[in-house]
Parts: sequence; structure tokens; C-alpha cells
Amino acid sequence: MNQENKQLRYGWTTGACATAAAKAAYLAIHNGFFLDCVEITLPSGKKVLFSVLKKELISTDCAIASVIKDAGDDPDVTHGAEIVVQVKRIAHGAGVVFKAGKGVGTVTKSGLPLAVGEPAINPVPRQMMINALSEVVDDPDVEVTVGVTNGEAIALKTMNPRLGILGGLSILGTTGIVVPFSCAAWIASIHRGIDVARAANIDHLIASTGNVSEKAAQKIYDAPETALIEMGDFAGGVLKYIKTHPVKKLTLAGGVAKMTKLAQGHLDLHSKRSSVDLELLAEWVAQLGASTAMVEQVKTANTTAEVFAFCQGVVPLGDFVAQKALEIVKQVLDPVSIEIAIFLFDRQSKCHGKIVG
Repeated sequence: MNQENKQLRYGWTTGACATAAAKAAYLAIHNGFFLDCVEITLPSGKKVLFSVLKKELISTDCAIASVIKDAGDDPDVTHGAEIVVQVKRIAHGAGVVFKAGKGVGTVTKSGLPLAVGEPAINPVPRQMMINALSEVVDDPDVEVTVGVTNGEAIALKTMNPRLGILGGLSILGTTGIVVPFSCAAWIASIHRGIDVARAANIDHLIASTGNVSEKAAQKIYDAPETALIEMGDFAGGVLKYIKTHPVKKLTLAGGVAKMTKLAQGHLDLHSKRSSVDLELLAEWVAQLGASTAMVEQVKTANTTAEVFAFCQGVVPLGDFVAQKALEIVKQVLDPVSIEIAIFLFDRQSKCHGKIVG
């Protein structure tokens, strides 16, 4: 629900759109003409209807169809993208063969659900397409080439390059449905990043809340890009996955406000879902020996950054917050034992606190 309590509109994954386009193209080959709309079945069994944009009957054995992705009210970078699928009959017994068209990436690193060299069309969308094509003809023998118009450029706004998916976007989705602001895609990308790093035998990961903290931490450790995890606000998403997929060392790096939230027990660091408790922060400053005047100043501060600014050089607030954050992290990971480092940076990349434990 949004702030006005209105129901947010759900959307469709790239996998669902590719399935609809593939079925439309195969139906055109089978019937000799295109339908304006095509119905597919989602993994849940729900049936949904998609409008077909591009309709090209290349020959009696080949056709191209496209569907425009509608992500609903989710701020998805692929919203409005054209998913283009070519379906071509191939030799009997070959089954369904998937290829990456223009704008769809290719897997180049281990650790993903697909083998190196495979087109970045995830397992569930593949099965959705196989099921949809089988509704047209039993045991189809076809080559399915999935592309995304302008997909190479759109992919640069995603985590694909870091995951080793090169040349375009991934065709994704486990339900076929995009839930607005569910954050599921981001958390899934975090998990895949950890998987890729572990497959590359990287034993030290750096999870950061943003670009500034990431670059600062990377510089300290001279870490390879594969070791970098863009966690954003999802500290819990990182820690809970690391607990079941451990590495030798994990560094968490972030801005002073977000890391203070973590130190105060929040695992979701988004401003709409957690905030810094200034009263508690004032108690910490008092424990560090600050004057009564400074403690009162903390209670009435406008921002956490302001607190760190006037505490700088007076009390070691940064290291204290890092210690508190370390305690929270260890509680979440317990009983798994991993070497943890915590860094707090400001917007100018200056380190305000750190601890390794």
C-alpha cells in the first residue's frame, strides 16, 4: 500500500513476458497467423493474458513476437522494455533450445543457477516457456532466442556486470508476478553475488550500503570486484544468507546513519522502515564521557551525521557504534563464527569508526 492507502498495481516479470512472446510466436508458426493476445499459465496455475506487439512470420518454421514488460507500480528498470522472442523449428528430438538474443546476457562466472556460457534465462522462465510451447504442440522441437530491446544499456543499471552476466539483461522470475516494492529482486541479487564470490573461492566479502562506502572499503582491502556485495539497506538479507552460506571474513561498510541503525538492532536500514534512536545515541555518548551539554545536543540533533560531526575529536563515537554493530551481527550469525569487520564512512569517504572481531 502506498502513502495514500491505495492498492499498488502488480506487474509481470521478464520471464512471464518472454513466455507470452514465445507462445505467440509458436502459435503463429502453428496456425499461420498471429493472435493479438496470448494467454499463459503462471507457476501458481493462474492464467493471464498478454498483448502482442511485434508480429513477424518469417517463414512456416520461424516467427518473432514481442511483449512490452509492465512492472506495475514497482520502480523496475526493465519497466517498459520490449521482450523479443524468436521461435524456430529445429530437428526432431532436439527439444527446446534456448539462446541469448540481442540485449540478453551470457553467464561468464560460476555460482549462478546456470552454467558458464549459458544464456541468462533463469530456470523458472525456461520451464514456463517449455510448458507454454507444449500447450501448442506436445514435445516441441524449437530454438527459442530471447532478446530485449536496448537490453545492453538497461543491464548497466543492474548488478548483472558484477555477477558476470555480460551483454545484457537476465530473464528472471519465480512466480511471473512483480510485487511492488517487495525488494525481492534486490535481495535475490545479493544472494547471487554471494554465490558467485563463493564459487570463485573468494573468502572475504565486502557488503556496502552504497557506492561511497563500497569504494572506500575496496580501497582499504584492494578487493576484487567479485568480492563486493551491494547490500543497500538489506543488512539482514546479507547476514541471514551468509549464516547458511558462510565465508571466512565479512566486512560491512556503510554511512554513519545506516550503520548506527544496525548498531541499534535494525536489519532493514531503509529510512521508511527504521530510524536512529537519538535518545539511545545520547546514552552512548554519555557512556563515552561526553558533557551534559553534548548529550543534550545529541538528543535534539537534526541528523546522525550532525551528531558524528560535533562528537568528532571529543568522544570515540564511531568506534563505539562499530562495536555495537559487531555485537548485533554476531547475534544474527550465531552459532556460525565468521571474522567480521565494521566500517563507518561519511559522504566524503572519511572513516569515522571501525572494528574487526
